[in-house]
Amino acid sequence: MAAPRVVQTVTTWLDERVNLAEIREFVRHKVVPVHKHTVWYYFGGMTLFLFGIQVCTGILLLLYYRPSAEEAYESVQFIVTEVQFGWLIRSIHSWSANLMMATLMIHLFSVYFTQAYRKPRELTWVTGMILFGIALFFGFSGYLLPWNTLAYFATKVGTDVAGQVPVVGTLITQILRGGEDVTGATLSRFYGIHVAILPLLTTGILGLHLFLVQKQGMSVPLELEHGGRHPEAMPFFPDFFLRDLVGWLSALAVLAALAAYFPWELGVKADPFAPAPAGIRPEWYFMYMFQTLKYLPAKIGPLDGEMVGILGFNLGGLFLLLVPFLDLKAARGEENPLFFWIGVGIVAYIVVLSALGYLAPGGN
Repeated sequence: MAAPRVVQTVTTWLDERVNLAEIREFVRHKVVPVHKHTVWYYFGGMTLFLFGIQVCTGILLLLYYRPSAEEAYESVQFIVTEVQFGWLIRSIHSWSANLMMATLMIHLFSVYFTQAYRKPRELTWVTGMILFGIALFFGFSGYLLPWNTLAYFATKVGTDVAGQVPVVGTLITQILRGGEDVTGATLSRFYGIHVAILPLLTTGILGLHLFLVQKQGMSVPLELEHGGRHPEAMPFFPDFFLRDLVGWLSALAVLAALAAYFPWELGVKADPFAPAPAGIRPEWYFMYMFQTLKYLPAKIGPLDGEMVGILGFNLGGLFLLLVPFLDLKAARGEENPLFFWIGVGIVAYIVVLSALGYLAPGGN
């Protein structure tokens, strides 16, 4: 049977059961606005693409990984040294996580600065912020899984910081660690969170986020919407899709180069009885928090300095989560310089504190 006839037969069979005509009609009429900020649209698709790579490489790693303090390090070592292309899969998984966090942060702040969170896209922004929080927890939980020295002590520090949350801090630390200290129980717990709980949450919230994006369409700049001007538009398929594909391939090229030329190191197996090595640092997307807590004094009035820092980060996250409901001018279709400069301040703070964290000798 000729290939075109096979495709037509399969298409007809599916059409009778799921009504492909509606999908084709949706794709045919879906358009993307064309304006000076259109370039930022591509980072959402790029983030989704890198997440897909995370899922695929993560599944391959699961075939060999063993989540116990006695075998975790050795299983990763086996993947890197014995499994064919195992070192490459692990490097791609680790580097794609970092690239995904970078594109996710660019996507988040591009939406913020274009005020695309305004009515009627409040829930789109809220689900996006929740996904950002989940991505941070993905990074935190996955960091421990190789059970090497840096991951062990960084997790110990991170869970100690979580313990500074007022009222529920001790409970959070015990839930994360599975006890009083970072042990094999912590590793097993982080493994379950990383491969089961977080993917389940991501699937549901990401599905809702994508549904809202498709339902409401792409936001246009406030000056165009407020001025009653209708920007030019390009068809989503194939015009925007092909441009999006170029972004994916560019991300893939960068990812492949990083994984091939800078393989992710395994380090030394964790020893809970050894002293903490000097210069422990978290992943780059946690660096500004880490550096802030180091600058805070032990006591700020009657409160612990770390507790004040954690409260500040929680309030900052809450502000970003609720910004569509706080920026009342944007809801009315008006520009709000105050929120713009708050965003500039947040980005500058993250960049400067992260840079100080890496430039400080020995991480201090």
